[in-house]
Amino acid sequence: DLRGKNVRDLVSEGFFDLALNPEVVRTGKPATYMQKLKDGKNVVISGSPVFDDKGRVCLVVTFVRDETRLAELNEQTGEQRKLIKEINDKLAFVAQSQGRDLEPVFSSSAMQSVAMELKRYASTDATVLIMGETGVGKELFARTLYRNSHRASRPFVAVDCASLPETLVESHLFGHARGAFTGAERASEGLLRAAHQGTLFLDEVGDLPQGIQGAFLRALELRRFRPVGEVREVESDFRLVAATNQDLEAMSEDGRFRKDLLYRLQGMTIVIPPLRRRRDEIPLLARQAVIRCCRRNGMEEKELSPLLLEMLAEYDWPGNVRELFHALERACLAA
Repeated sequence: DLRGKNVRDLVSEGFFDLALNPEVVRTGKPATYMQKLKDGKNVVISGSPVFDDKGRVCLVVTFVRDETRLAELNEQTGEQRKLIKEINDKLAFVAQSQGRDLEPVFSSSAMQSVAMELKRYASTDATVLIMGETGVGKELFARTLYRNSHRASRPFVAVDCASLPETLVESHLFGHARGAFTGAERASEGLLRAAHQGTLFLDEVGDLPQGIQGAFLRALELRRFRPVGEVREVESDFRLVAATNQDLEAMSEDGRFRKDLLYRLQGMTIVIPPLRRRRDEIPLLARQAVIRCCRRNGMEEKELSPLLLEMLAEYDWPGNVRELFHALERACLAA
């Protein structure tokens, strides 16, 4: 329909809203305009003059790009980016690589406050208390706090207070001199010293023996302590993150936990909701559990049926994420 017609006529007939070539011929200079076509499309037209041996414009070479399609592609790309972000945000645990820590991502509404608190507290050196039921992944969140802090390049020392032998807890925490007690054939720097310039994570801090709570409180406040069998004190610049599944308030009321230590720990508190309060994460966690198990055991990745995912989401999981992961690991290995 357009071939052989004058572009000025095409403009007057409404095929285009403007004509580029006459302008290039008039000025002798390249030009670029956005041109709207009769069918509503927008195209970018770029015209360049070609000159004869006398310096006169003898030809105009025009390139036309359909911006409509480009806009559609940009919109699709934007939607894809949004979808990818949503997927990344909803993967509650991501295996960074075999043998490395899992990384929590917060997708449910119940976890949004946790994400905000972790982000806010990570930039400080304040003591943080993480509370939650057994199996919610308190250490995982502590490691996330550590990785996002300015101490991330320094040690992360994790201590399970429930597993510390009561007779040796002082030497484990504060260290000891050689010969300080029977069996101390070598000096030990202790866990507090090992966490120097890094983060000390006390898991199940409610199980810290009463006899050591006062000494630990002093070490926490002064960042100085005396190893067993030593005369001089040593220093350690550590950041403390503690975790518990116990009611420390009740324990302090009946004398099982020092109130002054509780007040020191409660500076910043993060409560991790149980898995039954974030059920929309269960299918995502289940997939990650299966992927993790298959990769660790060199197995081909298995698929979970929609029916199974629905059943998993309906169960309350009293053991929380730990129970879910162990259940799916057993299922993977038995399949």
